[in-house]
Amino acid sequence: MSSFLSCLCYTICMTKQQLMDDLKREIISKKICLDLANQATQLVMGDGNPDADIVFIGEAPGKKEDGQGLPFVGAAGKFLNEMLAAAELDRKDVYITNIVKYRPPNNRDPEPAEKRVFWPYLIRQLEIIQPKAVVTLGRHSGMAFIPDLHISRDHGNARWAQYHELKFLVIPLYHPAAALYNGGLRQTLIDDFLKVTKTIDQNIN
Repeated sequence: MSSFLSCLCYTICMTKQQLMDDLKREIISKKICLDLANQATQLVMGDGNPDADIVFIGEAPGKKEDGQGLPFVGAAGKFLNEMLAAAELDRKDVYITNIVKYRPPNNRDPEPAEKRVFWPYLIRQLEIIQPKAVVTLGRHSGMAFIPDLHISRDHGNARWAQYHELKFLVIPLYHPAAALYNGGLRQTLIDDFLKVTKTIDQNIN
């Protein structure tokens, strides 16, 4: 890559990161989901490349994520990293986030009202990033984009989604945490993961 293109890519990433930081400050200043915020350590906005082609979206931070301020850094995150490597993807080249940005108490499932209040901010994240594809991890994030989703039936099957000017491919997958405790789901998720880039290439390029 030429030095000019390198500088351009760096500038774009920095500008998008600034917009992401502004969005994070807005969520905090507007006291979004205050009940969750008051019992959480911190807001977990996201991690990775703000100019990524692929965004991975989970449901909500867990205990380790709450402590470190980064998504998917516990056991499920380690498995996610392994699958990224197997698919010849690097965590620093994709973007990883959750629908809900604060840890629910005792790692319970996020409630519908919590998902609704964070939804506009998730869409704004995607508007900043402008990804080619969104890979949802688990039924909570999957059903946010595909309301009639049945994860056992639809996992790995891509659909198009459009929000205003933003259009991208949605690929629903099982959540890594569920796959850790179910050998069958683990292999299914690995197989689906290895097809992600091929699915994107077939539908977009």
